[in-house]
Amino acid sequence: MRLSQVFLVPASFFIAALVSLFVANFAVSTIERTSQESVESELFLQSHEWASVEADGLQVVLSGTAPSEAARFRALAAASKVVDSTRVIDNVTIPEAEAIKPPRFSIEILRNDAGISMIGLIPAASDREGLNDDVNAITGVLHVTDLLEVADYPVPANWDEVLAFAIYALETLPRSKISMDAGKVAITALADSEAQKAKWARDLKRQAPRSALLAIDISAPRPVITPFTLRFLIDEEGARFDACSAHTTVGRAKIVSAATEAGLTGSANCTIGLGVPSPDWPDAVATGILAVKELGGGSITFSDADVTLIAPDTTPQTDFDRVVGELENDLPDLYSLHSVLPAPVKIDGSGDGVGTPEFVATRSPEGLVQLRGRLTDETLRSATDSFARAKFGSGNVYPATRLDQDLPTDWPTRVLAALEALSYLASGSVVVQPEVVDIRGVTGDKDASATVSRILSEKLGASKNFQVNVEYQEELDPRHALPSPEQCAANINAAMAEAKITFAPGSANIEATAADTIDKIAEIMKDCADVRMEIAGYTDSQGREEMNLSLSQNRAQAVLNALLSRRILTTNLTAQGYGEENPIADNGTEDGREANRRIEFRLLDAPTTDATEGADDGAEPQAEGDEEADAADPPFSGVDVFAPKPDDARPKPRPER
Repeated sequence: MRLSQVFLVPASFFIAALVSLFVANFAVSTIERTSQESVESELFLQSHEWASVEADGLQVVLSGTAPSEAARFRALAAASKVVDSTRVIDNVTIPEAEAIKPPRFSIEILRNDAGISMIGLIPAASDREGLNDDVNAITGVLHVTDLLEVADYPVPANWDEVLAFAIYALETLPRSKISMDAGKVAITALADSEAQKAKWARDLKRQAPRSALLAIDISAPRPVITPFTLRFLIDEEGARFDACSAHTTVGRAKIVSAATEAGLTGSANCTIGLGVPSPDWPDAVATGILAVKELGGGSITFSDADVTLIAPDTTPQTDFDRVVGELENDLPDLYSLHSVLPAPVKIDGSGDGVGTPEFVATRSPEGLVQLRGRLTDETLRSATDSFARAKFGSGNVYPATRLDQDLPTDWPTRVLAALEALSYLASGSVVVQPEVVDIRGVTGDKDASATVSRILSEKLGASKNFQVNVEYQEELDPRHALPSPEQCAANINAAMAEAKITFAPGSANIEATAADTIDKIAEIMKDCADVRMEIAGYTDSQGREEMNLSLSQNRAQAVLNALLSRRILTTNLTAQGYGEENPIADNGTEDGREANRRIEFRLLDAPTTDATEGADDGAEPQAEGDEEADAADPPFSGVDVFAPKPDDARPKPRPER
């Protein structure tokens, strides 16, 4: 056999093997590429972009982090649609499940005349039985509906403290909705009057926990004005309202527009209230105001449906008759007009003399009241003296009247009405004559002029002539005389800047040399009783931290006790020790350590941007009638918000009922 034949057979087998290997590799590569591309395409169409695909021979390996176990299963199913499921290798990972967050624990409580209902979610560890006992104690015999659910999670921080405050608020407010969780309390309530609204707001702010946000929205119904009174006049001082009442904002606008046309300048304090005699009150008032303008002066008084037009004493009779006739025709049918063209009136004001009989009462800025002029008999003299002493104080009245039996029969009514009107002035005088009652003076009450006009109109009768010239002076208003919360804190800290409150070394005993500073602070606090402040105590860094914290707390409490011993109301003061925190100087020097050993007064009320002074409360109510009564109340709107202090997580004692 030739040599070439010997090598030909093995060579053929070798070449065949190489060809087979090449074909096999090509086939495998084709299968891998096709499988990978097909699976990737399917996963993309199924929105599984998170998955990665690799092909290893016939096997298709899926890897990546699936958003959830369901997503992982759907990705494997999608791959199995393209290739046989036995070829799919699962290397997909699932992120570790996050711990389930505890739910938001909250309670919403509704109280009305039918009873109390509670709905919400509370921790399983809460004292539900005690909560129901407290609520049942509030309602007495009324029904309590408990729709609370429980969840077995840890009790949130401050939960018990905030819940105790919510129960206190529930007891205080007979018609209210209280929404609370561990971080905030929202209170919506209805008060019977503005005074009650202000008191409730003050009490709630005082009891509010510092660890939670507080939103108070207390509304009061519109006042009932009786009689429904309006008095407009034009005299030598110009056009003005002595009293103004309306029942809607639209009606008020119509009245003010007519007054402006008649010469009124500036704003008008027109109260929106209940008790209007008829819906066409604004039209009747506007007609009367324009009649006064037509006369060129005088006054018009509406007391319910009784209308009194008093012309200037210089008005020609023909002009008076024409204006009165037109007004009678233009007034709505319900209204009854009484018109007066008075004889010239001369106010002597002395109570003496032989001319027109007078009774005169004067009140000085110091509050002293002198009674002069004429009274009908001894009975009226005794009644006048007693009435004046009841109104102005027993030691402030000096009677110097004389008797005159020829006075008009309504003289006692006129005298007592005049004294009642005078009680609304800070200082001034009132003169009673048979044809007129004249009162003039100054006051710190914006509503005094309207109140005086209402009293005289009601007591004297709608047809009687009276003159009111009462000026409001802001400096006499006790609300404006009080310092602002910022001024209170600044004044106290200024007093301590002049002379520090010092303590015996390592002790909470206030040194005798600091007594004058404590006295100054007590004097400032007399006008700041409603301001919530914190007495913060600080030490230097010497000594153990725990000891310094305790010492600072005791020193802050010692200052609060010192103010209490000086008969200062400390309801709104909180003592808090901070130890060596927040140094204001270098603790490495003696002077620095001395500066760091200090007491500070700081405000707890967060500033608000509410244009109403306050829910009174912190936020005074908006001007009466500025909004419709049925305006929506946002659940967490601001009336009064107190920001939590992160460094104070101490539980607050439950308010006592």
